[in-house]
Amino acid sequence: MDEMEVSALFFDGKVIGVSLPQLVTRKVIKVEPGVKGNTASGKVTKPATVEGGYVCPVPLFINEGDEIRINTETGEYNDRTATR
Repeated sequence: MDEMEVSALFFDGKVIGVSLPQLVTRKVIKVEPGVKGNTASGKVTKPATVEGGYVCPVPLFINEGDEIRINTETGEYNDRTATR
């Protein structure tokens, strides 16, 4: 896992708060092939497991090996980084 810069708030020598970056980039290590179905809603997703074990719903075009950015506040898929 990469090193991530975070901010910590201390009080009396104890951490009382941590701030993460808004977006983190993670490599998709497991994802099922997308199945086209009812796409009328425009929000068709499939589960993808990323480095570190987090499972995030992603669009159908995401494949294993892709790098995606995840919003740390919501835990949701944000976008895919530049293609290989």
